[in-house]
Amino acid sequence: MKELPDYLKMAFVITEDKRFYEHKGVDPKGILRALYRDVLERSKSEGASTITQQLARNVFLSNEKTLTRKTKEIAYALELERKYSKDQILEMYLNHIYFGSGAYGIQEAAQEYFGKDAKDLTISESALLAGLPKAPSKYSPRNNIDLAKERRSIVLSLMEENHIITKQEEEEANKQEILLTKKEVGQ
Repeated sequence: MKELPDYLKMAFVITEDKRFYEHKGVDPKGILRALYRDVLERSKSEGASTITQQLARNVFLSNEKTLTRKTKEIAYALELERKYSKDQILEMYLNHIYFGSGAYGIQEAAQEYFGKDAKDLTISESALLAGLPKAPSKYSPRNNIDLAKERRSIVLSLMEENHIITKQEEEEANKQEILLTKKEVGQ
């Protein structure tokens, strides 16, 4: 985890859980914001799960959408926050999250999509991977390169707005072509 570039780690924090370093595993403000938007749009369009809750769900629970599962998710998240540091939680999250194309964890994703170690990912590649967890199949550059570029651009914009990268770095990263590893036939 220490060898991963800060921009890579922060790309995930800013995209998945902006208040990660401020809350204790559950974000009451995030829950209220999601409820407000869901009521306005009359749908469950806004997620409220923190990185810690997502880790708890991915490691200990299923993806079923029930109140019982959500209650357990919150309990596990609070326990994880009690036992581990934020950096340890982020590391576990990055090592467990699904990125599509059969890749679990940031190292597998870096190899799957770019044929390199996670520590060597560029800002552009980091932003692309940070955009995948929301909908891995939908935003996969293997399935829809234009949608992947749009999602990458959103992540880069968030990174610039939150002073993780400069405006020039954002512009340069948006211009970079997405160079994927070739998939062998039958894989």
